[in-house]
Amino acid sequence: ARVHGRYLRSLADAAVAGRPVRIQLQVRRFVCAAPGCLRRTFAEQFPNLTTPHARYSPVLRETLTAIAVALAGRPGARLSSSMMIPASRDTLLNLLRATPEPGAGDVIVLGVDDFAFRKGRQYGSILLDMHTRRPVDVLPDREAATLARWLQSHPGVEIICRDRAGAYAEGARTGAPHAIQVADRWHLWHNLCEAVHRTVVQHRTCLPEPAPPPAAGSPEPGGQLPTAPETPAATRLRERYTAVREHLDKGMQRQVVASIMGLSPDTVARYADATSIDQLMISRRRRSPLDPHKDYLDARWNAGCTDAEQLTTELRARGYQGSPRTVRRYLEPLRAHGSPAARTPAPAKPRQVTGWITRHPDDVRDDHKQQLEAIQARCPQLERTAELVADFAKILCGLHGHRLDTWLTAVEAADLPRTTHFHRRPTPR
Repeated sequence: ARVHGRYLRSLADAAVAGRPVRIQLQVRRFVCAAPGCLRRTFAEQFPNLTTPHARYSPVLRETLTAIAVALAGRPGARLSSSMMIPASRDTLLNLLRATPEPGAGDVIVLGVDDFAFRKGRQYGSILLDMHTRRPVDVLPDREAATLARWLQSHPGVEIICRDRAGAYAEGARTGAPHAIQVADRWHLWHNLCEAVHRTVVQHRTCLPEPAPPPAAGSPEPGGQLPTAPETPAATRLRERYTAVREHLDKGMQRQVVASIMGLSPDTVARYADATSIDQLMISRRRRSPLDPHKDYLDARWNAGCTDAEQLTTELRARGYQGSPRTVRRYLEPLRAHGSPAARTPAPAKPRQVTGWITRHPDDVRDDHKQQLEAIQARCPQLERTAELVADFAKILCGLHGHRLDTWLTAVEAADLPRTTHFHRRPTPR
């Protein structure tokens, strides 16, 4: 009954017909007559229109909160401006932070995977409800103890769908021993691709085309181009390879060899897995911007054009982006020899061959298919690997789980050492 005063309140509301709306509202302030009341005055509130200290109507606040949840800062600010309800990125982020996090609820099928806060440095784990396909929590690391504590505080998980990391397996066994652990199809195929790549690397000597035999009545090799001297990098590679092989032949472990020689364990493993120095030399070959144009250069040289500047200009029109110096270096042995030597095409890289084997056949170009068939004809192990990959793809896409044991038996019979970590059967507990 006691009106202390009135003041004007300005509220932003949702846009109408593409025009921003602002509500000017006169609000009464009341005085409390109770002597012990600490708050002597109270502002009048209108249901579904005002909330204490708010500058947005409930409808507009819900709209901006939905934009913040979907797009967050700058993208959300651009969208809200186009909707005639301008809001800064900080306002949207504050609304996003004020949104209460939904509870995990009862999760029956839990998905566990890692992600990078900072790639190569700090990783965390994301947990998803596989029924709703929505995240339920984020863990600060990917340790087994952290996952086990979360599972113990959220009982009721019956199936854990995870990648094949050992930490997640141990955390699942500790936190939910009754739960069934499974691997999703993406991780299965990803692990298979890694195993195939290791197999291709092991047989990389089969990737280059064999040198053609000399034709009958051909001149002695004296007329061929002189062999380029070995570079310091190649010499250093050869010395390191020899030293690593000597240490390994003495029975030393790879980790010990890496510590003695000051090399990374991956480098020592690469040297140990190579059957000869030629494998490492092939992997060190770098592509030159001139490689796609060497056939054109040879044809122009045979046609009588020997001017490096003119050839560089012609190559520019063909898309060459290198320097004229690279062209001159390529022409120097031709001036001494008189004609270009026949070249074999650059061999396919292990990563390319892995892609041809693991990709759907309809997505592989015809020339790549022919190149892969030639490689498989030279290497029975890679041919068998491609057959097993095709069989596993049919099992995975057709959901033929009953055929998995037969496939595992076929892989074990194929004797492909680089796929052991992928296909080995679990030890009975």
